[in-house]
Amino acid sequence: MATQSPFSFLEGLLQQLPLPKLTPPEWAVSEAQHRIVLLLNHVLMQETEATARLARQNGRVMLVQWRSFSFKLQATPAGLLDLAAPDAQADLVLTVAADEAVLALAQTALRGERPTVRIEGDVQLAAEVNWLIEHVRWDVEEDLARIVGDVPARVMCQWTMNMVMGLRQFVSKASTFVPGQASR
Repeated sequence: MATQSPFSFLEGLLQQLPLPKLTPPEWAVSEAQHRIVLLLNHVLMQETEATARLARQNGRVMLVQWRSFSFKLQATPAGLLDLAAPDAQADLVLTVAADEAVLALAQTALRGERPTVRIEGDVQLAAEVNWLIEHVRWDVEEDLARIVGDVPARVMCQWTMNMVMGLRQFVSKASTFVPGQASR
């Protein structure tokens, strides 16, 4: 018997609603892109090997896109990222599968998996980006400890991890839910 997620009903309902095509104002998109770059650079600065690898890719441009959302990042001599000029030619294109719905992407993230990404372009740059994705992690607890102290930061992070684990268990059970069968 086919397995059906209880979320598929919601996804279908959302797709059938006659919602107007809302596009955020250009200033909001620009501001969001700048904030993403700041966060990525903050995380990169905590790992010297990451900045060294990215510095070797100085000037290279990466286009990241999902559906109608996209932005271009450029490696800097310092081993960080900056927004590239809109007309800059991309050396690497990373496209998140457009057919995946927002709820499906959220479920994938909650399971601790990565979404399907199509990669096109320079192989060496792709290898460096892959290394960064595999090895660089944001130490949220350390950053939080600078603000609230070590113990509260540890408690808050532990509580958040417990919540994420609970959501992951829920999502894994929900994705195997079969209507009409009793749950165990």
